[in-house]
Amino acid sequence: MWTFIASLSVFAIYCVAVFFAVRAAQTARTPQGAVGWVVFLLSAPFLAVPLYLFLGHHRFKGYRIARKESERVVEGIRSFADHSKPDPATLTVNPRPFEALAHLPLSRGNGAELLIDGEATFQSIFRAIDAAKNYVLIQFYIVRDDALGLELQDRLINAAKRGVSVRFMTDAVGSYGLPSSYLEELRSAGVDVADPRDQRGPKFRFQLNYRNHRKTVIIDGETGFIGGHNVGVEYLGQDPYFGRWRDTHIKMTGHIVRQLQLIFTEDWHWARGEDLIDVLDWAGSESDQDMNALLVATGPGDATETGSLMFFSTIAAAQERLWIASPYFVPDIDVMTALEHAALRGVDVRILVPDMIDHRLPWLAAFAYFDEIRDSGVRVFRYTDGFMHQKVILVDDTLAAVGTTNLDNRSFRLNFEAMALFFDSRAAAATENMLKTDFEASYEMTRSLAQQPPHIRYGAPLARLFSPIL
Repeated sequence: MWTFIASLSVFAIYCVAVFFAVRAAQTARTPQGAVGWVVFLLSAPFLAVPLYLFLGHHRFKGYRIARKESERVVEGIRSFADHSKPDPATLTVNPRPFEALAHLPLSRGNGAELLIDGEATFQSIFRAIDAAKNYVLIQFYIVRDDALGLELQDRLINAAKRGVSVRFMTDAVGSYGLPSSYLEELRSAGVDVADPRDQRGPKFRFQLNYRNHRKTVIIDGETGFIGGHNVGVEYLGQDPYFGRWRDTHIKMTGHIVRQLQLIFTEDWHWARGEDLIDVLDWAGSESDQDMNALLVATGPGDATETGSLMFFSTIAAAQERLWIASPYFVPDIDVMTALEHAALRGVDVRILVPDMIDHRLPWLAAFAYFDEIRDSGVRVFRYTDGFMHQKVILVDDTLAAVGTTNLDNRSFRLNFEAMALFFDSRAAAATENMLKTDFEASYEMTRSLAQQPPHIRYGAPLARLFSPIL
């Protein structure tokens, strides 16, 4: 009897493995990922089947708000943008690829202020929350119950007590250590909390590999923030291991804030099933800086490879200079090829990564890519003044992007991300000055993989095998 049951169980596992293999071949986002999963599932089904339940990735269906609702806002933004179209004379980068990826128009009338490191970022965010009159929308990938997290909690509670509508959201994986008491205290003070433990999405679908990596703050539909900072004292440079935490956020005004707000409403709808469109302000005002800008949000709910295409489009646009700062460098084949081609065209391509380790596997995997891009003329710089976590792109003297997207497969295909793109020489100049300072705190990588210590020399090729999920 037990032999029969055991045989039946083995047969069932193999049947499930075959089913998952077919599913992986149909839905994996890259050919490499499809082949990897098929081989793994058929050769080691007892290990591969449970892993596929949690790590197997394919596009989400139905993530976005019902089109009849969100399209009203999209069309409104487009209609309003007809009156705020950029002067073609101010554009030296073709915005059409970015508009197609964002499903939103580029507009003038925007403002930007770079916020360098945690103190400047959270001082600005806290001032904005304290000045809020109508509502605060706030979302972070990681929120910790430490001194910074408690200060944020106090600011949100005080805003709610003033009669401001406050909505708070975080990610189930990123904030897995956040105690329920933190959320309960917010909720008891009148803050509307999207509890990551109760919401739909990755947890419900066994897809813990998917994460909402966005860090968004919106005040009254007028002021918006996005960038690399999460809520934890390490982002203020107070972690004894990391020391200084080098990161960048951006404070925005103008039409791009409403675009960021639209992305928040879609995330909120997914988490809570609640439509915020009719309770938020979509009119707003323009900035005296009058910059051209666009918010590009990407994620596994999109029909196309928006994350990779966004990077590819910035690389293709570069004529003289392409500087990218990212804590991780695990690109796909298309982005690797685009970077190499840009360098071969004579573009000054620089990749800035941290020398310090926070996640060992992606840090190690990056070494398997450096030789190839350096052979094409790409320069790799390793930041040494603490840990560098910013996500910044600079193209020539005309395009600067700040947001949450890393230069890796996870950000390209597994995470929900967003980047603020400013097509403006002033934004580019400010970003250039910031990155020049970072390069001064870095050294240029000259040693090949064969010249690295044994643990890197042998470990990097193995770590690269996991690149589809890093």
